[in-house]
Amino acid sequence: MKRPRHPMPEDVVRRLEAEGLRAAYDARPPYQRNDWLGWFSEAKRPQTRARRIDGMIGDLRAGHGYMGMPWNPPEARKARQ
Repeated sequence: MKRPRHPMPEDVVRRLEAEGLRAAYDARPPYQRNDWLGWFSEAKRPQTRARRIDGMIGDLRAGHGYMGMPWNPPEARKARQ
């Protein structure tokens, strides 16, 4: 089963660039980027969508985390070895 691919909304592009986090977003695995975009598009209220985008920005700024779940980038796992 393949997940549908979600397009990148222009407001998300602008927010990532304004926050200086586009490179951090692009460095994430494709499934994470796609899941975030799908999660935003499923929000029924603008406030929910904004809160979800804020959550992604926080995860990217911290360098870890993924949709409220722990996630450690491969570089962090290698550094601990």
